[in-house]
Amino acid sequence: TLQAGYSAEIGRNEMEAVFERIYATGLVPVIAIDDAQQAVPLAKALLAGGLDVAEVTFRTAAAAEAIGRIRNELPEMLVGAGTVLTEEQMQQAQAAGASFVVTPGFNPALVRRAVEQSIPIVPGTATPGEMEQAMILGLNIVKFFPAEQNGGLDKLKALAGPYRSLRFMPTGGIKIQNLPAYIRFSKTVACGGSWMVKPALINAGAWDEIT
Repeated sequence: TLQAGYSAEIGRNEMEAVFERIYATGLVPVIAIDDAQQAVPLAKALLAGGLDVAEVTFRTAAAAEAIGRIRNELPEMLVGAGTVLTEEQMQQAQAAGASFVVTPGFNPALVRRAVEQSIPIVPGTATPGEMEQAMILGLNIVKFFPAEQNGGLDKLKALAGPYRSLRFMPTGGIKIQNLPAYIRFSKTVACGGSWMVKPALINAGAWDEIT
């Protein structure tokens, strides 16, 4: 029992460290990579631009390899896995070295499994019911997705009122124009965005422009 408690404490400390890194950066680039060979140059471009956190989405077959390459060659980059829909994808992400997992929606079984394994997870939520389920499972950070399409910052503020222990990572429709308003909201941990890592820029190798 003591060993189990000690392991759980280590897990909590590691998760807190991950979320502190995300909070310190404030902006998480949401990346879809078709060619894993682009992963390291892209990560270098983000680091040069002041972003040391990235979310590589499982929207492409290259995701796990891309995460592994970034983790192995650029340990200073905190890299997570996004658009994780299944436990198999979550395990692939962990095996590749992902430091955190982000999901588009709230899958109770997947979230419960992540909590059991002390995997930092930010599940997608859009309703009070989903947020309450996250709280029941012990989470205090969730994604608000898709943010702009779900009513934007005004709705997020309304939702945050009753759930004072929750903090949010708004993602979806976040752009340079509305980013400052979201970041100024005290319950925002960080925003997820893709405007600086559009597939066209990645495929063109426009690393300086991304930076």
